[in-house]
Amino acid sequence: MPLPELIEIIPLDKPVHAEITVPGSKSITNRALVLAALGEGETTLQGALWSEDTQVMVECLRETGFMVNVEDDPAESCNRTITVYGKSGGVPRGGTESQPLELFVGNAGTAARFIAAMVCLGKGVYRLHGLPRMHERPQAPLFQALRELGYRIESPNDKLPALVHGAGPRAAQCHVNIGESSQFASALLLCANAGNWQVTVSGENAEESPYVALTSKLIAAFPHSGGRFQVEPDASSASYFWAAGFLLSFWEPLQLVRSQTKPFAARTYAPASAVTVKTGPATDWQVDTAFPRFLVLREVVSRRTDLGDSIMTAVALAPFQAKPVLFTDLGRLRVQECERVAALRTELTKCGAKVVEEGDTLTVFPSELHGAEIETYNDHRMAMCFAILGLKVPGIRLQNPSCVKKTFPNFFQKLAAPSPEGLGAMILEGKSGRTLGDSELFGA
Repeated sequence: MPLPELIEIIPLDKPVHAEITVPGSKSITNRALVLAALGEGETTLQGALWSEDTQVMVECLRETGFMVNVEDDPAESCNRTITVYGKSGGVPRGGTESQPLELFVGNAGTAARFIAAMVCLGKGVYRLHGLPRMHERPQAPLFQALRELGYRIESPNDKLPALVHGAGPRAAQCHVNIGESSQFASALLLCANAGNWQVTVSGENAEESPYVALTSKLIAAFPHSGGRFQVEPDASSASYFWAAGFLLSFWEPLQLVRSQTKPFAARTYAPASAVTVKTGPATDWQVDTAFPRFLVLREVVSRRTDLGDSIMTAVALAPFQAKPVLFTDLGRLRVQECERVAALRTELTKCGAKVVEEGDTLTVFPSELHGAEIETYNDHRMAMCFAILGLKVPGIRLQNPSCVKKTFPNFFQKLAAPSPEGLGAMILEGKSGRTLGDSELFGA
């Protein structure tokens, strides 16, 4: 049974002690799927995320002609054990110009970019298309780089839908700019060895880009000749529960909390909640493993150098800080699942926050928040950020909460599950006020 169109989060009224399991990393899972397909023999991915974005990637591999087996993971309902039968750098043949092989990428940026590069290594014609929002998202730098390598990419506006003409591996060089998305570089690097490509990257701190670094570290550690690979938990998903632990660590009225002049880190809360993430990321590959260091926010936080997707979680926490916080380098957020900069400003303002948008920055001031009906813009991260606010702020109602299925389908189940596996939150059907049961809280 899918989630209702509108839900309300009821604030917790007592301390909670929880140890949350979060599903596997989406970024690592979708990169690992490509590497496994281009590798030799059987590669088994353990702890792989099973959500809309990774299901899209698996289906694209299957449609392309790869054999992929998927088994349940008893330790986490939104993980899977996935075995991919690689073809040693080869990609099965696509369609013809009159009847191309259709590949649906949904609104998964990783699938759209990674598959576009990967099918260049095949022969024949592939048509990539997705949801309307994916057709608006940038692809041009990747397409231009693939053309430099000698491949034919047809798109009237250099976005999806597009026809990719596979021509197999070819020794060539290309340059790609990652100003709009680091996924362009990751797509090329994942396929570079099989394609015999030399890739030069430029753009926003190209040498230090955290997601490009993730790709390079994964390539170096991956068992390219087959074997087993453990996907670590998703740090961006963990950020919501780290944030919940921070918000729930005090029980004074919010107005009193914000009247204090000393920062939260210097205060003692009693009785304290304890929300931890069980078996968190084992490496520093994911930039958002740094999120716990940003619970008490600095005066300036950068999307380029400090945090990745979890910067949205930090923005949602900013009204609870003792001083204004300036969030910088937010340009990439404008071209993701929604126009996230405007969306965060709009929805936080609805809740009573003072938020100033200037260029690609947001300044969020200490504010007294109140309830509001939140538009999620079909964006999983908008839904999860404001759901965490609902644990503390009365009256937070979320439209289209099922959009969490993109990366974290059982997110609301974990909010509602009794401790220690969950936070024990009450979640209501928005129109009737009825309490939702566990089976109704799955993002399907």
